Formats: sequence, structure tokens, C-alpha cells
Amino acid sequence: MLDSLPLLPVDPILGLIEKYKNDANANKIDLGVGVYRDESGATPVFSSVKRAEHWLLETEQSKAYVGPAGNPDFNRLISDLVLGESHPALKDGRVATVQTPGGCGALRVAAELIVRAKATARIWVSNPTWGNHVPLLGDAGLTIQSYPYYNFDTHQLDFEGMLEGLSKASPGDLVLLHACCHNPSGADLSAEQWRLLAGFMLDRQLVPFIDMAYQGFGDGLEDDRYGLSYLAENLPEVIFAISCSKNFGLYRERVGAVGVVSSAVSQTGVILSQLNNVVRGIYSMPPSHGASVVARVLMDEELQASWVAELQGMRLRIVDMRNRFCEKVAAAGCGDRFAHIANQKGMFSFLGLSEAQVHKMAADYSVYMVDSSRISLAGLRESNIDYFVDAVINVI
Repeated sequence: MLDSLPLLPVDPILGLIEKYKNDANANKIDLGVGVYRDESGATPVFSSVKRAEHWLLETEQSKAYVGPAGNPDFNRLISDLVLGESHPALKDGRVATVQTPGGCGALRVAAELIVRAKATARIWVSNPTWGNHVPLLGDAGLTIQSYPYYNFDTHQLDFEGMLEGLSKASPGDLVLLHACCHNPSGADLSAEQWRLLAGFMLDRQLVPFIDMAYQGFGDGLEDDRYGLSYLAENLPEVIFAISCSKNFGLYRERVGAVGVVSSAVSQTGVILSQLNNVVRGIYSMPPSHGASVVARVLMDEELQASWVAELQGMRLRIVDMRNRFCEKVAAAGCGDRFAHIANQKGMFSFLGLSEAQVHKMAADYSVYMVDSSRISLAGLRESNIDYFVDAVINVI
């Protein structure tokens, strides 16, 4: 039976990682992988996380299953974090949240729930979007449509094009939105655009499905949740998927959550029962450790303050790399060709290079990025930014 299966191509990002590892150039730079890197090139463990883990090691009394919904303290605290603890939907009891194995698990559980609610559901995804959105949602049975989002000529969010594209959506369709730090473009909606979008979606009876993978990396924890919080307050139904991989540095622990804001409190128990049943049929229940760490950090004032400070330091380091790159290439004679980099948010942006230029960056300078020229700014640091700028200047 298995002999009939074909060999599949290597994932583009994973393939880049392998090429980077095998490159002997001491000056090589990896700008493809989507993990945070510090000035030494390492992906650090938060000190707040380490302290929370130590507390767990000393106090944990059981390794029994946590149940399909996961850690209840985590579910409550993460809902407070992403919506705001005084949010009307939380006060009204209209939010059902369950822990998942990372943001990917959250997206897939949400997709399975949507298919149960409406087998013919369509979801509109931004063009471009994160590469794993389509398989995670489409493989669950959702019909994928796309809407314009990023203008590669102007290097900016195309809000008018976005609304025009979504005008073709039908009542009951879902719209996948990045809460902040759009991956891969770095171009985010402004607060005013979020408000306009809320009215647009309410008029057309569209359901927001918000992916929040980078809270804290854009403008800060509170500002980054604005879109999700506003839509959840002003629309009857909102679905959200949360990842703690980046803002807690818990990549390999796979910590996430899926939440559903319903129009009436009477629906909360129904939705929770359905989410638990979906989980039971896929992976039965989530792992405990990472969510317990997050819960401990968020419920301990000292640990929370330490975490916020560490996250702020990471955000500011990426902002600094954005600004310094733009200053250096401008000083080298590029004018404002790369000015968009400084105005975007989070870890990612498109350089605006051709595929041939991207390949030349790798072949001649050992600088690795995906063919679209999307780069992770977290891969830049004091020791390699001048080399990177020289490489870009030489290639263009």
C-alpha cells in the first residue's frame, strides 16, 4: 500500500535551514527561519520562563492528563491577555477558550469546528499570508478564497484593494486576519482601519477569524491586541487562534489556544463542548508543561513584570535592526528604496528583490531568505548587518 506514495518536495523554509547548516562560509546569515534570535544569534529562554519552570519542578505533584480543554488557569489568563481582562465579552461569559498544541493546533481545531457548524464554509485569506495557513485550514475541509492585502509595488498595505476583494464574500463567510505583525509582509492595519473593517464586516455579516502569533512584537502587548479586542466587542461572532511560541519563547513546547466569542452566553457551553469533542478526536488533550509555565508567569506579578521587560527588549531590538538597515542602505546610495522596512512591524518584511537576486544573495554571499525575499529581521545583529547591507547593495 505505502509503495504508492510519492516523495514530496522539502518545505521551502526547512530546505533553507538545511542549506544554511551545510554552508561553510563564516559570514553566512539565515534570514529565513521564523524564530527570534538575539545579538549572539541564539534563541534564548526567557529568565521568567526559567523561574516559572523551576517553580513547577518544585511544586508539581502529578503528571495526570489535563483533559481536552487543557489548563483552566492558562485558558483564563491567555483570554485576559489577548482581549483585555475587562473586555465585555469576557465579563458577559461569551468566550470559550481551550488550550492547543501551539498556534497551528489552534488554527486546525478552529477549522474543524467551523466545518461542523457549516460544511460549505468559505474562508478568505490575505494575499500573501503565512505559508501554513492554507494547508492547516484547507485540509480540514474549508474552501479557501483570497483577498488582496499587500501591494508589492508600493510596499504597503492595500486597504482599498482588501475591502474590494472582500466585497465578493457572502454572508457567513470567514475572514482570516493577522492581529499584528503580519507574516510575511510586516504591514499591519491601523486602529482606524480596524474600525472601518469592523463596520464593513458587520454590514456584510462576515465572521472574523484572527490569528495572533506575535502579540508584543509590534507596538506592545496592549496596542497589538487592539484589532482582536475591537472586533470581539463590536461583532457578534469572532474566532481567534493564539500562539505563545514567539512572545514566551516556547517554540518547542507547542503552547497555544483557540477561542470563540459568541453572540450569546447560552452558546458558550455549546461551543466549549464542541471544541472539546474536536480535540478528543484529534490529539485527545494537549501537553501540560508549556501552558503551566505561561499560567505561572501571568499570575505572578514579579514574573509577569520580568516577562514584559524581556519581551519589550526583543521588540526594540528588532525595531533597531529595521531602522539601522534603512539608514545604512540609504547612506550607501539607495535613497528610500527600502524605507518601507522601517515602517513595518514584527519580525518579517519583504526586501523587494527578484527571485534571481535572492538566489544570488545565497550563492555569492551565503545570505539565505525565501524566494519571495521575505526576511526575518531577527536574523540581523550588530556583527552581521554591515555584511548584509554590502551584499544587498552589490546584488542590486
